[in-house]
Amino acid sequence: MTKLRAHGLSVEVPGGWDGQIFRRPGADPSASRSAIVADGTSNPVLHVASFPLPAGRGDYGSGAVERMRPADVLVCLLEFDREAAHTALFAHDGLPQLRPVDFAPHTMQRTIAGLSGAQVFTTVNRRAFGVYAVIGATHTKAPLVDQVNQVLRAVEVE
Repeated sequence: MTKLRAHGLSVEVPGGWDGQIFRRPGADPSASRSAIVADGTSNPVLHVASFPLPAGRGDYGSGAVERMRPADVLVCLLEFDREAAHTALFAHDGLPQLRPVDFAPHTMQRTIAGLSGAQVFTTVNRRAFGVYAVIGATHTKAPLVDQVNQVLRAVEVE
């Protein structure tokens, strides 16, 4: 396993997997955290995948999900403005443990045959996050969802 740490986030990336924690280039930490840059938010983003992540991808994995095979998993953790942590949308406390029933093709940002997604909004240590996960096969959800949950258990938020 490899431990990644940046922007108050850390994660143990399983062996053979790929991961990155980043802010978009040009993101000014002193500017409004809601500022949007060319390809996504200026807030921290964490991606962990069971396949090589392409360099050019969106915050919710666009550019990566198109490369997924049936045994693949992608986990995205996107930070929102801190003020959002006090809203009803982010009322869930702590990183979730997802269930196979949480995943569905219609949850995908864009429907791709065979893929299913799940999305949960949550607050961790007074920081607001969106958790977006994609699994490569709808018909074998349980073992893939177990892998998603393994990654989520390995995330730490300062």
